[in-house]
This record gives sequence, C-alpha cells and structure tokens, in this order.
Amino acid sequence: MKKLTLTLALFSIFLIFGSCQKKTPEPLRLGYLSGDLHQLPALVALEKDLFAKNGLKVKTAGIFSAGPEEMSAFRAGELDLGYVGIAPVVSSAANTGTEVKIVSLVNQEGSSLVISSSDNQTHSLADLAGQPIAIPGFSTVQDFLVRLAWENQKLQPDLMKTIVVKPPEMNETLRQGSIKAFIAWEPFPALALNSGKGKILVSSREIWPGHPCCVLIASGKAIQEHPGLEDALKKINREAIDFIRSNPDEAVKIAVKNTGMNENVIREAMARIIYSPDLNRGDLKKYVEFLSKMGYIKITDPEKFLDQILP
Repeated sequence: MKKLTLTLALFSIFLIFGSCQKKTPEPLRLGYLSGDLHQLPALVALEKDLFAKNGLKVKTAGIFSAGPEEMSAFRAGELDLGYVGIAPVVSSAANTGTEVKIVSLVNQEGSSLVISSSDNQTHSLADLAGQPIAIPGFSTVQDFLVRLAWENQKLQPDLMKTIVVKPPEMNETLRQGSIKAFIAWEPFPALALNSGKGKILVSSREIWPGHPCCVLIASGKAIQEHPGLEDALKKINREAIDFIRSNPDEAVKIAVKNTGMNENVIREAMARIIYSPDLNRGDLKKYVEFLSKMGYIKITDPEKFLDQILP
C-alpha cells in the first residue's frame, strides 16, 4: 500500500512538473497603420475583443506610418498579422519574396488628392504637371492611384513629380508651400478640409470607382503554425465590418478614442470609405499588372503570382 501511495505521489509530481514546463502559446503579433481610418476594422476588432472571442491571442506589435514600413517588419519576421495597403503587399511579395497571404479585403476607396484651399490656379490634374505631389511612399496604394489618374488623363509621365512625405506631415507641408498637392488615405484629406487648409481636387472614387485598398494579411509561417487561422481572421474581419455598418455612431467613438481626432473629421473621412471584406481577384490583378508596368515589380505570370498570395 505504501509503495502504491509513493508511486501515485511521484506520478502527480511528474504531471505538475510537466505542466509547468509546457510553454504558453505566444500571442500573434499584429501591425497596422497609424491614424488610418481605412483600417478601422482593426481598431474595432481590438476594442471589442473579437480576436479572443474567436480563439486567437493577439498583441499589437507595430503601428506604422506607411505600408512599405509595415511590410519590412513582415519581411524581418516581426509580424504575424497585419492591416495594410494592397499595393505594398504585392510589391513586397513580388520583389523580396515576403511570404504572406491576403486573407480578406478591409476597405474600398477612401483616398483623395488634396490641394491648398487658397490655390485658385489648379483646376485639374493637368495643372499639376511639373509640380511636386506628395505621396506616402513609392508602391503605396496612393502612389498607384495618382499614377493611374495621370495615365487616365493621358498626361506625359515625365511631367509627374512625386516626393515622399509622411501623411501626418502632409497638411503642414502643403501649408508651407513645399508641395503643390498631396494624395493620402483618410482621415488626412478630411483633416485638411476641417482645418480650412485644403480642398479635394479629385477623390480615388473618381479615379477608380470601388477600388480595393487595404487588406488583412497573415504571414506564411503563422498560417502554417496555426491551423484554421485564415478562417478565423476572415470571420473576425467580417464581424468588425458588420459592426461598423450596424453601429456607425459607436464606430465613430472608437475611431475618435484611438486616433485622438475630433468627431467631425472622423465622420467626414468615413463618408468616403467603403468597408468591405470581399476581395475581387480581377481587381488585385489590376494592381499587379499596373505595378509591373511601372517597373515596381517584375512578374512574368500574374495568375501564378496571385495563386501565391491568395488563400
């Protein structure tokens, strides 16, 4: 009897010791862009604890000023999940082999080309020929859009002059006269309008109606190590977007809380954004082909490339 008791005691100790040695799963590392209302579904998902409710442990591991910076973090293995513009995803995957999958669309439209409110000489895109236009970064969605608009207007490519300025600095740079215009995602155009410093020359809705913009992505490693991750993320993203659509006033409060911007700016910005989880393969292909044409990426087989970055 004593021998049996001792055996049971030792077995219990082994179980306790073994459970203590078992590692707690590390949270998935999430990244998104600073002050980007396109990515409001990310803020809603965090605020409403949608990740945990769907069985995912997530922590914010990076807040970035532009998409290319966020994709550099993915390439360095510092992120597992991210909300980011579709063009930087394509460029990073094509040029550096960053292994990511586009899980879901997040939004459509929501960018604008802004000029100074005191500018009475600029009436069309053609009037910006040879003038400095600020973009958030090369190969960003906004870079793509202004180049697409330039092409649509059949303007000479060598007369386009773009420079990189961080979106939070664009309004002040425009006021100082260092640039003639800027193109950015919301809420930066709305901030320009609200301050009285800027006015919209053309919206992205006019350049390409219903164009895809931001997406939710996951690293190839995260997908491999977490079975069912893609389905969980799709569900979370759809729930967040449904919440925004069904509870616009509360969504505005979440945006105000997380960006520090006033409610008028948020509402002005959200009026130009369409939140949608449904990505069209043909729209993504348009990005791939255009970025290839501009020399940002080198893709010989767009369909094969799409198979690599789509689930």
